[in-house]
Amino acid sequence: MEVLEVILWAAIAIVFYTYVGYALVAWLWAKAVSKSKKQSLQPNFEPEVTLVVPAYNEASILESKIQNCLALDYPTDKLRIVFITDGSTDHSAEVLSAYPEVLHLHSPVRGGKALAENRAMQFVETPYVIFTDCNSFLNPEAVREMVKHYQNPKVGAVSGEKKVLDLESASGAGEGLYWKYESFLKRCDSEIYSLMGAAGELVSFRSALFEPLEKDTILDDFVQSLRIVEKGFTVVYEPLAFASESPSTSIKEEMKRKVRICAGGWQSMFRLGALLNPFHQPIVTFLYVSHRVLRWSLAPLMLALLLPVTLLLGLNGDAFSMTLFVLQVLFYGMAWKGWQAETRGKKRKALLLPLYFSMMNLAVFLGFFRFLRKAQPAAWEKADRAVGPTIMVRPQDVSEVM
Repeated sequence: MEVLEVILWAAIAIVFYTYVGYALVAWLWAKAVSKSKKQSLQPNFEPEVTLVVPAYNEASILESKIQNCLALDYPTDKLRIVFITDGSTDHSAEVLSAYPEVLHLHSPVRGGKALAENRAMQFVETPYVIFTDCNSFLNPEAVREMVKHYQNPKVGAVSGEKKVLDLESASGAGEGLYWKYESFLKRCDSEIYSLMGAAGELVSFRSALFEPLEKDTILDDFVQSLRIVEKGFTVVYEPLAFASESPSTSIKEEMKRKVRICAGGWQSMFRLGALLNPFHQPIVTFLYVSHRVLRWSLAPLMLALLLPVTLLLGLNGDAFSMTLFVLQVLFYGMAWKGWQAETRGKKRKALLLPLYFSMMNLAVFLGFFRFLRKAQPAAWEKADRAVGPTIMVRPQDVSEVM
């Protein structure tokens, strides 16, 4: 029984630290260093920039995205816009042909987002490049707010903020809730030293630091940004540059997206092994393990172990363990009820947290097995999304992300 007790307390400690403890540590640390990191940036810094939009069969929203890009508050003679539609079989070319100011790249071969971005970089001649998803709509100041950080020669990449349209669905509310928590951690990481991985909705790089990725890369922007960190540069998080997008149309679509991300997370952990060396970059290793590695590995495993361990200890007379076991059963029961309600088109706000938390951790296991089988294709599979904004998204129309 002593072994089970050790496992119990180790599991509780790891789970608590991953989801609560690290947030407290990062918040206090970021608060302590934020004042010393303040620096003045010139407001009129306007270097030449290329905005790249990978778009696979996105003809239905393509015109809105083009208009969104053309409406950005940045000198038109310094902003080059590139759309790459490799593998698309819809009428994207017809839509883009109406905009001669936009460079259209197309190959009939569909190789996935990483390969499309690799190919697009061959046409980038500006010192900075920004990637944004076709279904994400940018605020007018996005480019300006991102490139201002490159006045600091130590900055190698800049990540914008993701905002989720506040739609009445579990997938939308759940994704929005998750991104509030995730964005809080990103702000802290960035203040402490560097963001631990950028998301593809809106990310910028120094063009000279961009490295072609392996063709099977799943989380392309995450890997690209952390390889820049490996080189000794930092990734800044800029919440004043944001990309707004609709959530998945259903909880099943959101689960499919989560599994893909987790499969990519496992792939990324194996490819970014240098970040696990505390003797090379100790602060980076601490942030990376605390924010990413634990969430994609040990924490879900400990959650799974807690159920049988607390049951065994509870059956042997440990009242605390039995209470904890009952609470877990109730929590996962609420998650299951939430799943059933959502699949029937009903929303239960009280069940949202247990549902989304359970989905996230189950997706880690499903993603791990998919990674082992090499069953996750690099070619991005479009998740069904709710109908998004047209032309421009107003800040008040989206769920605020901390």
